[in-house]
Amino acid sequence: MRIKFGIDDCAYDGSTVTTVLTVANRVMGMVVDSVSDVIRLKPEEIREAPDFSNVVPANHIIGLGTVKQDGRKRMLILVDIEQLMTGADTALVNAPLQ
Repeated sequence: MRIKFGIDDCAYDGSTVTTVLTVANRVMGMVVDSVSDVIRLKPEEIREAPDFSNVVPANHIIGLGTVKQDGRKRMLILVDIEQLMTGADTALVNAPLQ
């Protein structure tokens, strides 16, 4: 995925983890730099993503999440991993298996 986004170099360290995903009806692993939290958002904590005016492919963004943690609000960008991995512009994974 880094190559698709023009990021060549990558360092593996103690924070590097493999996340297990189901994409296009396939179970796969994706190596990521780190994972800080795994949380479940309530519907009221998710709002529609703003219009990015074609700067960011909006079809990859599900919405924005807001959570309170340690008395502070955090904003999270919610990415549609299925669309990101199978979309025509990235095409990291072929169409879903039937």
